[in-house]
Amino acid sequence: MFDILVYLYETYYRPDACPEPAALARKLSAVGFDDMEISEALVWLTDLNAMAGAEQAPTAASTGIRYYVEEERDALGTPAIGFIQFLESAQVLSPLQREIVIERALALNEIPVSLGKLKIIVLLVLWSQGKEPDALMFDDLFGSDEDQLPRLLH
Repeated sequence: MFDILVYLYETYYRPDACPEPAALARKLSAVGFDDMEISEALVWLTDLNAMAGAEQAPTAASTGIRYYVEEERDALGTPAIGFIQFLESAQVLSPLQREIVIERALALNEIPVSLGKLKIIVLLVLWSQGKEPDALMFDDLFGSDEDQLPRLLH
């Protein structure tokens, strides 16, 4: 499924440039993606698009601390939670975008969600809202996990 999501991100500059789901499914099938993966990706994207519209409304800045329940800690793992906190402190993600990222990660039913997949989720959340990270953050999101030293929280 993630191969399809990355393909869509790379192929369609804006989410509104994507064809309707039925036409998109045919295009993805013609490219060679598996029908089951196409179906999963389209459901995941539909749910993302439903949530992404909420960010367009004005929101108050959050000054609170986000506590993760046990289910979220288990599903995300420490590296992913640390990365989400880093993105929020760098103001790449708003509190509402953070919640969308967490929800979409939990929707994978994959424990734990790898840091690489979480980075793709972050890119897709931003992409679905027509936002793009700056060049340095983009490199961090697309960079290899093995090349990076662990982040230290101060």
